[in-house]
Amino acid sequence: MVEAKTSPLKDRPLSPHLQIYRPTMTMMMSIVHRVTGGALFFGMLLLVWWLTAAASGPNAYATVQWFMQTLVGRLILFGYTWALIHHMLGGIRHLIWDTGTGLDPVGREWLTVATLVGSIGFTIVLWFVGYLVMGGMR
Repeated sequence: MVEAKTSPLKDRPLSPHLQIYRPTMTMMMSIVHRVTGGALFFGMLLLVWWLTAAASGPNAYATVQWFMQTLVGRLILFGYTWALIHHMLGGIRHLIWDTGTGLDPVGREWLTVATLVGSIGFTIVLWFVGYLVMGGMR
C-alpha cells in the first residue's frame, strides 16, 4: 500500500481573515478598545510625572504645569481623557453583553455607536465644564 504524499499546506483549513470579513462597527470598536487600553497604560506616565514633580518641589511642578498648558500638552490630556472615558464605556458595554442583553445585531450596533458617541460627548462636556470651573483658558 502506497500512501499519497500531500503537502501539509494543502491539508490545512483556511481560516477566515480580514480579506473575507467586512469590517463592522463592533469589530472596529473592539480594536479601538484595545488601543485605548494601551494608551491608558502610557498615559499613566503623565500621572506619574505629575505626582513626582509635585513631590519634588515647585520648580519641577512648574515645568509639568508649563508642558500641560502648551497645545501639545492639552492635546495629549484631551486624548487621554477621551481614551479613559471610551475605555470605561467600552467596559460597561461588555458588562451589559455579559448579562446577555444587546447581543442581537441591532443591539450590538446600537451599544457600539452609543459607546463612541457617548465617549466623544462626555469628553467634550467634561473639558467644557473644566474650563468653566477653572475660569477659562489661561
